[in-house]
Amino acid sequence: MKYPVVVHKSEFGYDVHCPLLKGCHSQGDTLEEALVNIQDAIHMYLEMVAEEESGKLYEVEVAV
Repeated sequence: MKYPVVVHKSEFGYDVHCPLLKGCHSQGDTLEEALVNIQDAIHMYLEMVAEEESGKLYEVEVAV
């Protein structure tokens, strides 16, 4: 599956994130490295989501 990613160049290299997967970010010294790293980050993100979905869901109330 293909996921859109947003790449920003900075003085430190390249920052990249996947807007469809909240909190899925990575970086790299080169554009190529950043794109490989975000592929790994997306894969790990999806694995974590699959693991969470296999658990039981509970609701807790928190006083504010």
